[in-house]
Amino acid sequence: MKPHAEIAEVWPRDGRVRLVGHIHGHPAEGQWRLLLTRRSHAEQRLDYPAQVKGDRFEGELPVADLAAATDIAETEIGAGVENGAGVEEWDIHLTDGEVELRAGRRLDDIHGKKKIMVFPEQRVRGIGVRPYYTVKDNLSLECRTGAST
Repeated sequence: MKPHAEIAEVWPRDGRVRLVGHIHGHPAEGQWRLLLTRRSHAEQRLDYPAQVKGDRFEGELPVADLAAATDIAETEIGAGVENGAGVEEWDIHLTDGEVELRAGRRLDDIHGKKKIMVFPEQRVRGIGVRPYYTVKDNLSLECRTGAST
């Protein structure tokens, strides 16, 4: 299995998303950060400190930063629309500056988390932010305008 950041806990509350997990398949030495990459604009990135002890990591990100960075333009609202909402997605990695480990949950033998695990949405400035698992069991963030789903 490829090295990755194995997610053990996701805590979306109080205006933050807190992530706890383990570095799997890669040495855990050095300074690590949570890295968010906007899927539609890969050059747009946000990063936050991650505390690493042994192979365990922990970090959090403020939802307001995602709402501010996600400028879903009126022209984009016609594409990628579900229930009248514009959607932007952010992928989560753990990085030490040299390697980027994709955050996900693969070691639990539960496949298809996208349809099984649903996290609550937090709303800031008209943008709803919600963690979700992708079809490959990676963890990403969805930012949605309009009514919450």
